[in-house]
Amino acid sequence: MENRIITLKPKYHNKAEQILICFDYNQAVIHLVRTIPGRKWSVILRKWYVKRSSENLQNIRKKLHAYTIDDSILKKSPPIKVFHNTSQLTTEQKAILNGFYKYLRGKRYSQSTIDTYTFLTADFIAYYHKELVDSLNNRHAELYIEDIYIRRQYSISKQRQFISALKIFKNYYPNIPLEELLLVRPKRDKKLPTVLSLEEVIQIISVTKNLKHRAIIAIIYSCGLRISELINLELSHIDIARKQITIRNAKGRKDRYVIIAESFLPLLHNYLSTYRPKRYFAEGQNHGKYSSESVRAFLKKTCNLAQIKKRVTPHTLRHSYATHLLEQGTDIRYIQALLGHAKPETTMIYTHVAKKDLLAISSPLDHAVKQIMDARKQQEKVGISGT
Repeated sequence: MENRIITLKPKYHNKAEQILICFDYNQAVIHLVRTIPGRKWSVILRKWYVKRSSENLQNIRKKLHAYTIDDSILKKSPPIKVFHNTSQLTTEQKAILNGFYKYLRGKRYSQSTIDTYTFLTADFIAYYHKELVDSLNNRHAELYIEDIYIRRQYSISKQRQFISALKIFKNYYPNIPLEELLLVRPKRDKKLPTVLSLEEVIQIISVTKNLKHRAIIAIIYSCGLRISELINLELSHIDIARKQITIRNAKGRKDRYVIIAESFLPLLHNYLSTYRPKRYFAEGQNHGKYSSESVRAFLKKTCNLAQIKKRVTPHTLRHSYATHLLEQGTDIRYIQALLGHAKPETTMIYTHVAKKDLLAISSPLDHAVKQIMDARKQQEKVGISGT
């Protein structure tokens, strides 16, 4: 029987309060949700959402009037006041943050790290915009984390980034009374990556009818690429004669080589001759870079078509690549080099999901069953012999 209840939940997402529209998979509901003004789909949350406002709430009720709307959770959680309004910063505070930005550039951090650390620090200072930067101490940081990161359910990795940003800001601006030793990062989550079987990988590639999409999925898996590496991969970096690809300026500003699978070459030739990209391996409109959102979107559709129930992202293909290499007996040091990991500890996580050695371990249940079966067979032999 069709579930006609639609639940509305509050969520802080994309730097704003949102209303999540939660329901069991239903094409009719999806069609109606797509008619709601301002609605968006979150690949991360795997939910439809709109910005939280009384107008949008009214639009949801209007478009989904044929269904039962449960907004009890939404009513229990009042909107969170947004504090990081940088327009409230004083001229002195802005000057300090501009100096911090230049300091990070001078330290040759990546642009992504510079932007993230500057934003996180600016957000903290804007929260206490009525106070001098020289007066912000560890207690201020603790209260900020409790009220912003915990209440808005930010991830642990985001909180770790904030602590890292504060530690570097302290080095740049020693006048701030923060005690570095007391700024402790929470421990990382130790979650094992989702890994596809070899059969599932082949199934995904096989059911992908679009040639361009099939080539993208195949190259991500066969070379163990990050999504950013695929987006930035240029044709000049592909050496078909040597069967290798040069990954330029990857994470940590490192270059590395990866191998091109022999079985991928026919698909590669077919794709290049059909689409004739100009500069990038995967190109969007006007021969610009392809978007990571597009890759995630068509990969999700392909996995649904292949009837794979696991949550699969482009990084899942990379995890699967590394795990399958390990199961084939490839040395962990070579896998580390192929993935571009700075530390062997990062690569070692795949030893926990590889099943090559685990399959050799016998469960105590199997051992107990075997003992009982052997005993029964022995009794049957005794009965037949008549002794």
